[in-house]
Amino acid sequence: MADHGKRTTLSEHELAKALSVILDRANHGERFIIERNGQQIAVLSLPAVETVPVTTDQDLVDLLGDVHMPGEGFADDIEAARASLLPPRIPCQFARAAKTSVRVR
Repeated sequence: MADHGKRTTLSEHELAKALSVILDRANHGERFIIERNGQQIAVLSLPAVETVPVTTDQDLVDLLGDVHMPGEGFADDIEAARASLLPPRIPCQFARAAKTSVRVR
């Protein structure tokens, strides 16, 4: 293995012998050049991360583009759907009594 800072060159045999360790090191940002018979055949590194800079509200609106916002009644539709999926609420006599008889000073 030849180390060039954060870039290491190794043979396919060295890679095969220490694959787990090499993958851990790559996961921490190290880049590996893999060689076969002295020729570079592959690069092993973290995948490129694509970022989209959003600095203002208008940038976000432009990024979202034509995304449609929920219409009128959307919250009511969600509440109705939740109510149909959840078990019915059973009134608790103790809770009702606590509301009327407990005073906070």
